[in-house]
Amino acid sequence: MPQGVTRTTLTLRAELLERVDRLVRQGRARSRNAFVAAAIEHDLARQERAAIDAEFAAMAEDDDYLAESRQLEAEFADADAEAFRLAERRA
Repeated sequence: MPQGVTRTTLTLRAELLERVDRLVRQGRARSRNAFVAAAIEHDLARQERAAIDAEFAAMAEDDDYLAESRQLEAEFADADAEAFRLAERRA
């Protein structure tokens, strides 16, 4: 077995396993193992994105963050306007 790989056992409903097997037979998945590994990777990525989204959503309710954001916006307003003017001249 390759280094960094662990063999494990899963318990699945028969109907679920048959659906995976059907995909393998149709060539839409390389193997049961490949399908399960890809599904786990997909779900982990989805959960990680959801956690990041939740953190950003919390920022919208954070008064200290919002105050700092408004301060930075005010401090950079002139530079933003100048960058916009320069971009408009180039267009």
